[in-house]
Amino acid sequence: MDSNHLDSYTKEERKAHILKEINLHTRVSFDTLSNQLFVSEDTIRRDINELEAESLIIKIKGGAMAKAYHHSSATTQIYSGEAQQIIAQKTLGLLHDGMVLLIDGGATVREFIRLIPNDLQLTIFTASVISASELLDKPNIKTIMIGGAISPYSQMCVSGDAYHTLGSIKADLLILGTNALDIEGGISDSDWDTVQVKKMMIKASQKVAILTITEKLNTVLKMKIVDLSQVNYVITEADSGDERLQSYKNAVPSLTFV
Repeated sequence: MDSNHLDSYTKEERKAHILKEINLHTRVSFDTLSNQLFVSEDTIRRDINELEAESLIIKIKGGAMAKAYHHSSATTQIYSGEAQQIIAQKTLGLLHDGMVLLIDGGATVREFIRLIPNDLQLTIFTASVISASELLDKPNIKTIMIGGAISPYSQMCVSGDAYHTLGSIKADLLILGTNALDIEGGISDSDWDTVQVKKMMIKASQKVAILTITEKLNTVLKMKIVDLSQVNYVITEADSGDERLQSYKNAVPSLTFV
């Protein structure tokens, strides 16, 4: 939206912007949307209440969450579902028998879990309640839940217990979803506790694979998780030679796009 004309947008146009931001970044806070749209947080709350009443989003403390990220979501509700399936399929190419994985949560990671072949033997650590639940359907995967207090923002365990467990393992590969990715801003998110756990997950892994739709490229949220120089793979729905990826390849030559 053009910031010079935001105050003239109708409620429906405002709600369309809110819905896109929530679906793109998984969760968005009232204050972020208020700043983007140059309206009060009370106005944003009313818009979000209407979107929730229309069963388009889920309201959480301080903001709203995409329905696809919630444990009750159906596959048909996933934003950019076709792109996420392509990303999930590409991610399988990084796996081999006997690997120890550390995985995040999120809609794309959920799609990845569903595509893991039933005959593949893996050990998977996760702090995500939803990912752990999805993994129960995989007969040859040993799932280890990283416990602790659950964040209503990310639906991950984020307490000191999670830090303790992460400090004692070294996974072969981390499969990490992201809400924002940028050359200068790196990988970023909006929740302090979630950011700290993801930083620990990166330290606990030999290699890091970031899963993201290309629409999230060149976006930055409030809190930085890691520089792109500390990431090994970025997996998108685009072909590795896509021109949208070229500036990233130039800036971070060590980064492999899948």
